[in-house]
Order: sequence, then C-alpha cells, then structure tokens
Amino acid sequence: MKFVDVKNDVAFRKIFGNENKKVILISFLNAVLGLEGQNRVKEVTLLNPFQLPRIAGEKSSIIDVRAKDERGATFIVEMQVAEPKGFAQRVLYYTSKDYAAQIDSGEDYPLLRPVYFIGVLDFNYFSGKNYLSSHLITDEETGECNFKDMKFRFIELKKFNKEVHELKNIIDKWTFFIKNADELEVMPDNVDDEGLREAYEEAAQHNWSKVAYDAYIYSGMRDQDDKGRIELEKNRERERERRRISLGMIENDIPLSIIAKSVGISEDEATQIIENQKDE
Repeated sequence: MKFVDVKNDVAFRKIFGNENKKVILISFLNAVLGLEGQNRVKEVTLLNPFQLPRIAGEKSSIIDVRAKDERGATFIVEMQVAEPKGFAQRVLYYTSKDYAAQIDSGEDYPLLRPVYFIGVLDFNYFSGKNYLSSHLITDEETGECNFKDMKFRFIELKKFNKEVHELKNIIDKWTFFIKNADELEVMPDNVDDEGLREAYEEAAQHNWSKVAYDAYIYSGMRDQDDKGRIELEKNRERERERRRISLGMIENDIPLSIIAKSVGISEDEATQIIENQKDE
C-alpha cells in the first residue's frame, strides 16, 4: 500500500476537508488543541468543503480548511510547505478577519465566539525546540491571558524526528502521519484512533480516482515551483543585503579582506561589488 504526500495542497485539503469523513478533522482538532472531556469538539460544520481544482494545475477552490463546531468556535487549518512573505501578518489577518466577520455592525460583542488558527509548517519558524507550539495574547508582565478568543497552534514538521516506536500520544501520531505518510508501505500498528485510521485510508493511493490523483500530481509540481520562487527571492534579498553592507564598509575604508570575511563572500566578489558601484 502506498500513501500520498499529506503535505501536498490537494491531499491535505481532500483529507481534512472531507465532508463525508469529518471524524478526521474532529480527531485532529482535539489532538492539536489538547481538548479533553467536555471540552472536546464533538461535531463540525465544514465552511468550505474540499472541491477538486476545475483545471489541472490550478489551486484548489478553497484557501484552507475552515470549520465551526457545535459551540460556534471557528477553526482555520492551514498547511504551508514554504514560508511566504509576511507569514505572521497573514496569520493575524485571517484570524482577525474570521473573528470580526461573525457579527455585523451594531450587534453585541458577546455574540463573538473563539477562533483558532492551526498552522502545519514544513519549515522552521519559531525559536523553540518543540515541534508543537501554542501562542496566546498575554500580559507581558504577568503572562496572564485575558483575551482568550484568538488562539494559535503551530506544528513545525522539520522539528519532528520521532520514529514509529517513539510516538507517545495522539498528536505525535498525527504529526508522524502528516510528515511521513508518503514514505510508508503500511499503516503503523499503533494507530488506535478512529479519525487517524480514516486519515490513513483517505491517504491511500488506491482510494484516489484518476482525476483526483492527477490534480494531486499537478499540485505537487506547482508547490515545487512556488518553493523555488520563494527560495530565489530569499537569495536575492541576501545578495542585496550583502551588497548594502559591503558598500557601507567600503565607504569607511575597511580593507577588502575584512569586508569579504565579515559579509561571507570571496575577495573577488567584494572586488566585483566595488567595480559595479563605480559603473553606476
């Protein structure tokens, strides 16, 4: 048995945005938010159920997976394979936008219900060592959280390195599934959660139609192109920063050898920067 890459745009949304298998999303939400007992999510309404792209290669018809539970709380679940520009700002924008959209002007603020943003990141973003991090709006002095209606959880896949036998809890098992499913031949023996078992079944390639699998392949190609563009832009930004620093040091008559060592370039590259400056 082979499984699709859950990190793929189409695969992630097909699995977690499945109208007929909402037990998958419910299990994942409870796991990542650590909800137990009466606080557990028992039912969800998908606000944007998964639909295949109409044209091969285009993005899915939904931006992410959005759902609302029986108590009115909203959940935004998003998979990011590469760090987009302004990532923190867009997380805050989507969360606050969904929060504010719950009521119209003039309606009572107590009608507002919590919004949870869950980001699964295939890159490192936070300085902490734990793969799962929780973020709240807190008092800087006391750490007290009085603004409880917006909460953020992030799974950083690059920081998760556990093997099957090391998985201790349900969030470990979910993270292992998202990161490693496409490298597995069979479902792990320690999968004892109904939602997670259904997720593995949905990720099995033999359960995919040709149309859906083609969309998955095209999505993977597009994701690679997107990652390439982001990396290219990062390289360009690094080069611009190196040039800026180098020119500043040159203006202060700092020796070429020190400039090269400080900026992390060769002396030939430093010389080229000087020559280019003269030509401008």
